[in-house]
Amino acid sequence: MLTRPLRIPLLCACLTLSSAPLLHAAPPEAPAALQAELQARLRQAAREGDMTALAAFAQAATNWNARDAQGRSPLILAAYHGQTNALRFLLKQGADPCLPDARGNTALMGALFQGHDSAARLLLDTACPIDQTNHAGQTAAMYAALFQRHALLQTLRERGANMQAQDKQGNTPDTLARGEIKGPLGQ
Repeated sequence: MLTRPLRIPLLCACLTLSSAPLLHAAPPEAPAALQAELQARLRQAAREGDMTALAAFAQAATNWNARDAQGRSPLILAAYHGQTNALRFLLKQGADPCLPDARGNTALMGALFQGHDSAARLLLDTACPIDQTNHAGQTAAMYAALFQRHALLQTLRERGANMQAQDKQGNTPDTLARGEIKGPLGQ
């Protein structure tokens, strides 16, 4: 095990000399630029489903909920890109499935938007509120309805999602499922 004073120079050397992604997290006292680079590489590993890199990050002190400028966590990126193995791993490591991005969208909403049914089903088994809303007042059920994810909409309904919940435009999951869209989406 390296002592703390040796870890930062070694990590910097790896970052400089290696063309492969850096697979170690920076210690808390690492320079901000190095911390940012490592967090970016963590998010890239989640987005690409790079299990080798994610396993290496697990060996270090990793903030699994660190977000980028758009508020996207590694878990949100894995969900958005349908990386179910990465999702399972990140959840096991303690990543927060309820943590929204800067617009209030959750990992479940991202999976529904992109049509990644397996990822969405995995996220439905977390403890997140079924009717958690984004900043537009939209729920996961609204996403499932809008993007015609009928089986997932039925699952959400069976798990108690409010089919009459309204977003800021007055849309509900039921009206969206019928193709009735109020507001900018419907124009």
